[in-house]
Amino acid sequence: MAERIIMPKQGLQMTEGTIIEWLVPEGGEVVEGKPLFSMETDKLTITIDAMVSGTLLKIVAGPGVTVPITGLIAVVGKPGEDISAILAVPDETGRAGSAGAADVAAARLGLSAPAAPASSGETAAEPIAAGGRRLISPRAKLTAEERGVDWRGLRGSGPGGMIVERDILAAVPAGGAGVKATPLATKTAALAGIGLAGVPGTGIRGKITRDDVERARQGRAAGRAFESGGKKIVPMKGMRKIIAERMKQSQNENAQTTHRVSVRMDEAVRLRAALEKAVGYNDLIAMAAVRALRDFPEMNAELTPEGIWQKEFVNLGVAVALDDGLIVPVVKDADLLSLKELALAVKELADKARKGGLQSDDYSGGTFTLSNLGMFGLEEFTAIINPPEAGILAVGMIVDTPVALSCGEDDGKKVVEIHPVMKLTLSYDHRVVDGAPAAKFLVRIKEYLENPYKML
Repeated sequence: MAERIIMPKQGLQMTEGTIIEWLVPEGGEVVEGKPLFSMETDKLTITIDAMVSGTLLKIVAGPGVTVPITGLIAVVGKPGEDISAILAVPDETGRAGSAGAADVAAARLGLSAPAAPASSGETAAEPIAAGGRRLISPRAKLTAEERGVDWRGLRGSGPGGMIVERDILAAVPAGGAGVKATPLATKTAALAGIGLAGVPGTGIRGKITRDDVERARQGRAAGRAFESGGKKIVPMKGMRKIIAERMKQSQNENAQTTHRVSVRMDEAVRLRAALEKAVGYNDLIAMAAVRALRDFPEMNAELTPEGIWQKEFVNLGVAVALDDGLIVPVVKDADLLSLKELALAVKELADKARKGGLQSDDYSGGTFTLSNLGMFGLEEFTAIINPPEAGILAVGMIVDTPVALSCGEDDGKKVVEIHPVMKLTLSYDHRVVDGAPAAKFLVRIKEYLENPYKML
């Protein structure tokens, strides 16, 4: 019996996903547990394994198509199996499948299906849908973007006058036949307004990659920007959109307040050298935060309808900056790890985040977040709380700073020395924790970092 393949939900905040690439061609063999397709969500790029085995009878959502969660994206079954009933029945999103590419495209546009082809001797209808939009199949649109073809002026030869891939290939300009690009490169180029025809490819068999497009974009003349009516436009979508929504939610709902403290990092520098740099400063800060959270459970808390939930476990979120936004992988049960184990866990999650390999469980369930922008040259900054957590620690860079020290005499004389100093800013939800325990928590982190051997 044929099985429906739907857009999977990857995380609580996900509402839709974009297909990047099908790793099995239509008509190919699907093996349960083997990679089937790659997709992009608001937080990450991920490869999805097949849940069933069989033949990929129909790809309903091609590369570049965005589909709501649980929406039909493909059908797997036995060769020759009749799947018309599956394609005709609306799924949980209210979309119906279709045996024809025109019906699929119309459904994705929120339009009625295009009219059937005209009978012999009649003039085919113009391929213009309601609202003045011209119908084009997803594969044709992707091919047009890859080959640098402006499809808006073409007449389609598909059902109902839809523009299909053969129409694009027939319109490829001279010298453009060899242009090939990955789906991510195509998407990046489209957002940047860059034609792919002149971009040199460094991928497999000369295929243009996203890095190639980025280099082309950076190589534009200084001052050029994405233009739309004379304005610089950055699309508010995907990860950027969800970050904006969650940060606004945090500011609206939390009573966010901040404390700041300066930390002398002399002993932390010595300890890191003694450990032959097996751990980084961020790992030491993470361990100090974990220990302080155990000492002050008021900060390891969440506001619930029943009251304040002080958690008996520490799931530490460590913010990782990506090209298109920020993601916070979570080290589960961080309070049960040694310093080196914590350092390894943080490194593995950060690597997965940068490679787009995070699963939904990797960035959910955090109880407190650490955000370090010191490597970017910031001495201090204020971070916004990641709800439903009660606090976030912002970490600045370590700076050689003049420090006034007592000479140990009663006359009050001071001596000025240069010491490595780092500034920490704690943002906390005043609804959950009061200023005094929040201050004690921040000072406890300072104490651990100035005497890091207490953490070993």
